[in-house]
This record gives sequence, C-alpha cells and structure tokens, in this order.
Amino acid sequence: MAKDWDLIITGGEVFTPSGLVPADVAVAEGRIADIGALDATRADEVFDAKGLTVLPGVIDTQVHFREPGLEHKEDLESGTRAAVMGGVTAVFEMPNTSPATIDAEAINDKLTRAEGRAWCDHAFFAGAAAENAERLGELERLPGVCGVKIFMGSSTGSLLVHEDDDLRRILKHVRRRVAVHSEDEVRLRERFEMIREGGKVSQHPEWRDVETALRSTKRLLRLAREAGKRVHVLHITTAEEVPLLAAAKDIATMEVTPQHLTLAAPYCYEEVGSFAQMNPPIREARHREALWEAVRLGIVDVVGSDHAPHTREEKSAPYPRSPSGMPGVQTLLPLLLDHMNAGKLTLERLVDLTSAGAQRIYNIAGKGRIAVGYDGDFSLVDLKAKKHIERAWLQSKCGWSPFEGKPITGWPMATVIRGHVAMRDGELLGGPTGRPVRFTETLRQGGGD
Repeated sequence: MAKDWDLIITGGEVFTPSGLVPADVAVAEGRIADIGALDATRADEVFDAKGLTVLPGVIDTQVHFREPGLEHKEDLESGTRAAVMGGVTAVFEMPNTSPATIDAEAINDKLTRAEGRAWCDHAFFAGAAAENAERLGELERLPGVCGVKIFMGSSTGSLLVHEDDDLRRILKHVRRRVAVHSEDEVRLRERFEMIREGGKVSQHPEWRDVETALRSTKRLLRLAREAGKRVHVLHITTAEEVPLLAAAKDIATMEVTPQHLTLAAPYCYEEVGSFAQMNPPIREARHREALWEAVRLGIVDVVGSDHAPHTREEKSAPYPRSPSGMPGVQTLLPLLLDHMNAGKLTLERLVDLTSAGAQRIYNIAGKGRIAVGYDGDFSLVDLKAKKHIERAWLQSKCGWSPFEGKPITGWPMATVIRGHVAMRDGELLGGPTGRPVRFTETLRQGGGD
C-alpha cells in the first residue's frame, strides 16, 4: 500500500516560522507536506530526531570549489561532500575558476559537471568582466545562476573590475542583486610595495588595510545608488564599513564570515601563520567586536563561509607568495552553534543568518524556511553536543582547517536535502543527489527544473 509521505522526521524540536516547537515534519516528493503531531506509519521512512533540533537547511552563499582548472585544491564532488558533512544543504559557487565563469558555455559546463556528483543543491555565479558587461543581463537569468559576482579588488584568479566606467556598464545591464568583493585595487597596488620583497604574514591586514576596504565600499554604494541597483557586499571586515552599510539598507545587503567573527589579529597569524591569510584579511579584535555588534543590531544579513581552499604546500610558501583563502563550508554551522552557546547570538538569529537571510537576498524559490510547500531541506543539530574539529572529519581535498583542534558545543548530526537523508551521525548516505537551486527571478525560464 502506497504511503502518503516519503519521509517523516519525528520527535524533534522544529524551527518553524512560529518559532521552535515540538513537532513532526513530513516530506512528499521533495517538499514539506505537513507539520504537527503526525502518524509515522503514513511515511515510507521514519527519522527519529529525539534530542535534536530541526533547523531550515543551511545555505552557504559563498564557496569556491575550484572546478574547473584547480581540482587539486577542491572539486564539486569533494566541496559539496564537505558541505553536507557540515549540515549545509545548498551552496552558491564563485566564478573565479580556470577558465573563469563569464559566459553561458562556462555556466552550463559547471552545471553539467555537478550532475550526479554534487551532494547538495547548488547554484553558480556569473563573473563580471569588462568584456561581458553587456551580456550579464542574459547570463544572470540562466537556470542555475544565483547572480553576478564582481571582484573590485584582485584576489584569487583573474577576474577584476575596478574602473568606474566598467562598473557603471555592469550595473546598467544587470537586474538582479550583484555580489561584490569590495577592496580598492589602486590602493592595493600602491601598498604592495611594502611587502613586494617579502614580509611577515601579520602584515597582511596592513597591506590590505581598513582604508582599502572603506574606499571601495563607499565607491560601490555611490555607483549602485546612481544606477538604482541592488548590491550584496561580501565578507565585510571593518568597523568603519558597518555604518555605511546600515545607512544603505534600501540597496545593499551585508555578509560576514565565521572566520572574521572568530579569529583576530595578530594572534591568528602567530598561531597558524599563513593558514589564517585571506582576502579581505582577519583584522584586530575591535573589528571583530564591531561585526558582532552588527549581527546583534540586525545589520548583517547573512553568514557565508568564503570556503577557498589551497593545498598545505601552497599555503606554506613564504609571504606574500602564500595564497589567500581557507576552507570553511564544513565548519560554518559548528562555529556558529558554538558562538550561540557562548551567548554571542540566539538560535533565531543563527537561522536568519544561515537560511532566511540567503532566501531574502537572492530570492531563492522554495528554500529558507520550514513551511508547507517549501523544499524538505533540514539541518538537524544537537545543540549541546561537545566535539572537536578534527582533521579526520574534514572532507575538503585540501585536508586542513585553521580551526583544527577547536572545541565546539553544538554539532550538525544530519543533513536532509529535499527529503533525502544525505548525512547522518557523521556518515554520508546514498550518493550525490544535488540539483540546481531555483530562483523566483528566473522561474519563467525553468530555473533549474
């Protein structure tokens, strides 16, 4: 006899739009079918979640999975495997691959590569460049595309747009919200002389200083307002940028990373050296505290990992030849749960920063909350579990984390994607079943269906 539901999660506390309630959740054909006191015999599969908290599926809106071109660091299979192991149900992948993702062919190539290999749902950014500015309005509307990404300051890869005229052309042609890496390229080039012949990695936040970030973000907000377009400013690191973004909420959203909420200079460089090197840099504690205040005040819209792996050998090169970036997709949720248990944020705020915020910023269709009709995506966590981040647990090809050995309170125990249990108790189940994420602004063109 056919059952009504494919899966029921029973016995847990469920984070619904009404708050945290003891309830069962049923999933049929990939979507949430009912919430409440349900009859488990009506489901093909029963997941006993006693002692667990059922959160909306975590969405990591900034990852670099390095495929194509740099698969020795990471690829779509290993990166999404790390995501699922860390409780993440969907990822948005960045365009600074090799070749860069700047045309329909490259976007379709990534979507094809992800078929049957991605463990979680996924979408890809189209990279902005001077040569494709006029085509970005078409690229951003392709199925499986989460939006356009601009690098205003040079980082890993060749994508860079820093001239005002080029930025204006890009903003003129896009309609969706644009994600931006905001650092001032002219100032970066001027200040590179201080480390060109070598230096200490602790100088990284001196080279890429506060003014480098502040100057760029001021320019970006001015140009976006002039064009009447929406921007999403990635990995904010300075206390000085926070009031600017708070005053521009009508056009701008703001991301922070777990790294910038957890680490502080100079200690992180003393402890792990270039393994703490990223762009924009980890700065002194006053900036970290300002970011936490921005979280408290609701100015921060989302947390993204900026997962950007390099091999241990590459990271061990003398500064400044050591590349910037660190893995983070697998540790995003554990770190935030630990901060929650330390009193830095509430569970409600954690959910807002990891699922609802992503949905609002990118107009994701059918994800971001536990409600009937939405995708059956859940991150099941034990709020009181005490663990350590251990190397053996890490799935990324790079095989390291700056947080190795860190004690954590709160842990992802299961990852459910459209009703499929992809990870449970630290074990991957089944095979890769990830699909392209759908967006309300592209549904007329199929949006990955």
